[in-house]
Amino acid sequence: MAHRPQRTFRRRRADSSDSDGAGEPCAEAGERAPPGPAEDGPPPGGGHAEAAGRAHRVRLPRGRGRGRGRVWASSRRNAGPGLRAEGGPESGTVDISTDEENGTHHSSESKDDQSSSSDSSSSLEEEFSSIVNIPDAAFIQAARRKRELARAQEDYISLDVKHTSTISGIKKNSDEDSENEPDDHENRILFTPKPQTLRQRMAEETTTRNEETSEESQEDENQDIWEEQQMRKAVKITEGRDIDLSHSSESQRVKKFDTSISFPPVNLEIIKKRLNTRLTLLQDTHRSHLREYEKYIQDVKSSKSTIQNLENSSNQALNFKFYKSMKIYVENLIDCLNEKIISIQEIESSMHALLLKQAMTFLKRRQDELKHESAYLQQLSRKAEQSTNGTLAIDEKTQRILEEIASRRAQRRQARELSGNCDHQEGTSSDDELSSSDTIDFQKSQGDILQVHKKIFEDVHDDFCNIQNILLKFQQWRETFPDSYYDAFISLCIPKLLNPLIRVQLIDWNPLKFDSVGLKQLPWFTSIEEFMNSSVEHSKKEDSSDKKILPIVINKTVIPRLTDFVEFIWDPLSTSQTTSLITHCRMILEEHSTSESEVSKGKQDLLKSIVSRIKKAIEDDVFIPLYPKSAVENKTSPHSEFQERQFWSGLKLFGNILLWNGLLPDDTLQELGLGKLLNRYLIIALLNAIPGPDIVKKCNQIAAYLPEKWFENSAMRTSIPELENFIQFLLQSAHKLSRSEFRDEVKEIILILVKVRALNQAESFIEEYHLDHLKSLIKEV
Repeated sequence: MAHRPQRTFRRRRADSSDSDGAGEPCAEAGERAPPGPAEDGPPPGGGHAEAAGRAHRVRLPRGRGRGRGRVWASSRRNAGPGLRAEGGPESGTVDISTDEENGTHHSSESKDDQSSSSDSSSSLEEEFSSIVNIPDAAFIQAARRKRELARAQEDYISLDVKHTSTISGIKKNSDEDSENEPDDHENRILFTPKPQTLRQRMAEETTTRNEETSEESQEDENQDIWEEQQMRKAVKITEGRDIDLSHSSESQRVKKFDTSISFPPVNLEIIKKRLNTRLTLLQDTHRSHLREYEKYIQDVKSSKSTIQNLENSSNQALNFKFYKSMKIYVENLIDCLNEKIISIQEIESSMHALLLKQAMTFLKRRQDELKHESAYLQQLSRKAEQSTNGTLAIDEKTQRILEEIASRRAQRRQARELSGNCDHQEGTSSDDELSSSDTIDFQKSQGDILQVHKKIFEDVHDDFCNIQNILLKFQQWRETFPDSYYDAFISLCIPKLLNPLIRVQLIDWNPLKFDSVGLKQLPWFTSIEEFMNSSVEHSKKEDSSDKKILPIVINKTVIPRLTDFVEFIWDPLSTSQTTSLITHCRMILEEHSTSESEVSKGKQDLLKSIVSRIKKAIEDDVFIPLYPKSAVENKTSPHSEFQERQFWSGLKLFGNILLWNGLLPDDTLQELGLGKLLNRYLIIALLNAIPGPDIVKKCNQIAAYLPEKWFENSAMRTSIPELENFIQFLLQSAHKLSRSEFRDEVKEIILILVKVRALNQAESFIEEYHLDHLKSLIKEV
């Protein structure tokens, strides 16, 4: 069996006459497929004449089929041009068989060509004559009858096996076709064996068809739609389809039913099952829609209720207005502080540098005076050892420093006499006097800094620089909307907002001055306390978060400033500075350490700075020279006076260190005061001194500085280990005094031993020297 050649499609231009087929889908519905190789054949009798009369309905694509077999692409119209093919006679059907099939049917085709040759030659003569002479109506009617008789007589050899049924169908519709067919002179295709004449006729027919179709206002379809339709048509074409060439105005296409296709059996149970399944799906969908509907109804009710509540609530607008104003206020406050913080830092640095310069001036002057005075006394000692006569050569700088020292001492002595303080020891006074020029320069620089300090917030409204006004804003928020206030953790934000403003108020605050203002008297302190108290009254909660505002402020703002003073400016040898500093530290670390977790880090940093500064003072500022007894026997000699001043200066530092009792740990104080200062410097100086009332006086002063809480335990019979050297020195001095005329000082020594809880040593000494009258002192304890 021969195979059908592959079908090809040629793209047609939109402006050609073929585009009409794409533009009119209804006209293309009558498209016919070529018959298969087994069933194909020419149409029954009258096929050539019928094709000649209806060739305008079918058209071949041009330039395709030579040498390869003919490929058909049909496009049918209701009324249109006829079928044309190149290189062969035209007919109602087109053979698409291969060259082998053409060879097989060569004999039948040759016979057909011979029979049609005479008809075509006679028709050509008639057409040429009709072109010259226009036939009348009678001639045309006669031609029609002649054509009908030719069909009826079957004057051609039919190749169709279904000859009878096809011929009868043609005869049945011959009358209708005769009336509907166009006249031969109107639209007749000339059959001619000459290719050139046929091309001319095809060109003429194309021109006529284009003129007819241009008059019809038909819209052209897109090229892609046309190709898709052609592809769809090609797929739908199946083998074994009969072509019913009807001559009616409405062409109908008959498709053969393929009996080879089998369908699954259908019974009532399957139908019922499918219907039930479909019904179940529909019911489930319906129920889901009902649930969604109920949900939407609830949402609508809830939305309406919310809208009604919002409409009935008249305070919502006011609430929004308040929050918006508070937001704008806080943003403006932060912008203001960010702009001013640079100026605040510059002023703080200037004030700190000024105070540091003054402190370094005092420290350097004290060390220089100590160095030059010690060098001068050494020169005096060498001169005395060499027993040389004449004046001692002293450089000009040393002479000037010694004169300044003597002048300041005379001034302090005169001031004490005027105040009535006659019981004063040389060396215990603070040598912190400035010259008049230095005092003027310091005051001028400090005044300039304070002037700039006052201008920091000169251009700022009080609501953004006054701590009380700022806290009133937040207090209004807390009273109006307490829930949102506490949810926003405002108590943690307020210390950060107030930090720059508090630092401005602390620029002129010096905790080392004896007349410095306490923290409780500062405006920011009182404002925060009032804010905290109002918070407790309003919230009625003892654990209100606002109670932590003041400890946080102290920890983040005040303690770092105190630490800077301790590290760089504080002089441990100054009793006034130490006393003032201890007062502020005690208030901060004891009274306001409500939350240990909040102040632990700042407190530890401050205490570490204090210990470090004390150690540095012991190492750098304590100097007690040791001279021969011959040099110190005379209490008015320069060596004796210098040694006494240095001893009392060291004893003053000892007292200042022990003032930190209660703030520094006991073991730290004992290590600093007793281990590093008393045992290393003071006891050695006492051992080198001559026993007498002065020794007892110094020992009494040492015992007076010792904290009483170290000896509160009534069960103690021996003193603390760090005082063991001091106790041995007391016993040694008592033994020496008991053999001399200073027996009354022995009682003072026994009292010192009792005070430091060296009871066992005191009882042994009393029993050894039979001082029964002093046993009552021990019994009183």
